[in-house]
Amino acid sequence: MEQRTYNQYCATARTLDLIGERWTLLLIRELLTGPKRFGDLQSSLRGLGTGLLSARLKHLEREGLARKVTLPPPARTPAYALTEAGEELGPAVRELARWGMKWALGERREGETFHPGWAVLGLETCFVPEAAAGLRAVYEFRIGDEVFHARVDDGTLEMTHGPAQHPDATITIGEEEFLSIAAGRSSLVQAVEDGAAATSGDGDALRRLADLFRIPRPQSRTGGR
Repeated sequence: MEQRTYNQYCATARTLDLIGERWTLLLIRELLTGPKRFGDLQSSLRGLGTGLLSARLKHLEREGLARKVTLPPPARTPAYALTEAGEELGPAVRELARWGMKWALGERREGETFHPGWAVLGLETCFVPEAAAGLRAVYEFRIGDEVFHARVDDGTLEMTHGPAQHPDATITIGEEEFLSIAAGRSSLVQAVEDGAAATSGDGDALRRLADLFRIPRPQSRTGGR
């Protein structure tokens, strides 16, 4: 497959030469949350055919943005991970996500897929470091069938797929209710009161949770100021 180019000696154009093709940036989004097997990527990126997925992964490998790895025991299966250059795209992808929450996301359209694992990147994007000053806690999120956890350490955040060994607080919620909270139509407190979510663990950690993540308020791109 011939690689298209803008043929411009410009850093932005050269970057888009590398990651501007359809699906490429979404592959990077998936790999930013950790190594993924080919099947994991297929599952998360419905609509991306096997042949095109293989081509995009080969492109990322060829350009030094991704590499093949073997997952640690007990999996011991081949997977793909980002290189140092690929990892450094993280801030740009998160800023795109932040912009999208404010200016592009809107209501969920019919037929649009959603994976709770995408919330890992979303929470990283919305994290408020100053609100986490002095806080050391591990939060485990159970959204639908997916589990991930957040380790907060005095203003820093580390998000990881999978359960936490010793979570200080656990949040269990369905996909639709989570999306309602993400869209600003509800809150975790309201969801718990309605029985649509459940929390357990350290009370102070749970009380501070609402302040740790600030979701941008949606704006109309065509409306006036």
